Amino acid sequence: MKTPFPGMDPYLEYPSLWKEIHHDLIGEIRHFLIPRLRPKYRVAIEQMTYLSVMPPSNRGIGVPDVLVTSPKPTNGPTMPLSSFPQIQEMHGGTLVKVKPIMAELPMPEIIKHKYLEVRHQESHEVVTIIEILSPANKTNATGREKYNDKRFNILGSYTHLVEIDLLRIGKPMTMSLAQKSDYRLIVSRAHKRPMAEIYLFGVRHAIPDLPIPLYPGDPEPVLPLNTILHDLYVAGGYDMVINYQKPPTPVLSDEDEKWRQQLLKKT
Repeated sequence: MKTPFPGMDPYLEYPSLWKEIHHDLIGEIRHFLIPRLRPKYRVAIEQMTYLSVMPPSNRGIGVPDVLVTSPKPTNGPTMPLSSFPQIQEMHGGTLVKVKPIMAELPMPEIIKHKYLEVRHQESHEVVTIIEILSPANKTNATGREKYNDKRFNILGSYTHLVEIDLLRIGKPMTMSLAQKSDYRLIVSRAHKRPMAEIYLFGVRHAIPDLPIPLYPGDPEPVLPLNTILHDLYVAGGYDMVINYQKPPTPVLSDEDEKWRQQLLKKT
């Protein structure tokens, strides 16, 4: 079954689904580009790994800057809450037993962010980097800092950058553009910086086709991102795990929510 949305399906932004979508997109974009770029260029999957902090679900709880860690036990029984010693204190001459309560603590999390590199086959030079943003790049403090550092390094080099942002969550990556949109595609050509091509679109639009810059004079393949995403939606059977009777996460604007309801009535 096809997605009912003309472009980006907002239900795919749900974090647990986006991990699969991100993985699928990386593979499908690579498979599309390889026959169109060979033999001069090669498309490789690369990975950036770093340790971040997964904050408690209660956003009011602060996250420490430094964590002192110890090995996590792999064996041994788990002590139930009732087994914890009770703390006794005097209150007005009466002995009061203080029982522990359960609270969620920030946890370390290993972030593995995959991206694509278009390399010149003979020189092995990285010509273009294709990034598909994840929630960790936009909402996690450490993840955003790590990605921003990498982004600035690319923008200060002779490597082209293609940045695909299909997530409404979090702030857009830095650019001198006041116009707002649900989603953004960026093509930053090394020889035209600091100017870049920005594609802005919303949940009601098809995802624009995206040119992949190469060496000057080489024909640029055009990435049919909308078709690729819709095809992998069908191949991955995502319709079986999405409940379109409920609003997506994050929720849509009031106008887009009315449009979504009308759209789904027609399907």
